[in-house]
Amino acid sequence: MYTDMDQWARIRLELRDGQASKRELMRREGIHWDTLQKIQDYSEPPGYRLSVPRAKPKLGPYLELIARIIKEDKKVPKKQRHTATRIYHRIKEAGYQGKYTQVKEV
Repeated sequence: MYTDMDQWARIRLELRDGQASKRELMRREGIHWDTLQKIQDYSEPPGYRLSVPRAKPKLGPYLELIARIIKEDKKVPKKQRHTATRIYHRIKEAGYQGKYTQVKEV
C-alpha cells in the first residue's frame, strides 16, 4: 500500500489545481493508474480492508451474551462496567473455549 503522505498530498494538490495531467503524474512519480485514482478519491491512504469479515467459529455463539453485557454496562457508572478481562471470564464460565484476544477485539 502506498503510504508516503507528503507525496500523496502533493499529488492531490497537483491534480486538484490542474498543474499536471494524470498521465504526466503517473510517469513522473512512477505510480500505477489505480494508485492515482485512489489518491484522487481519498484524502489519505485508505489502508487495508477485508472484503469479507472473518468468521468467529468459537466466539460466535457468545456474541449475543457479550452484546447483552455491554448493553447492561451502559446503565451503570463507568467504574462498575465490565472490562474485556471480566467479560472473558464470564463467557468462559458459560463454556467458551477460545482465547482472550478474540474477546478483547470484539
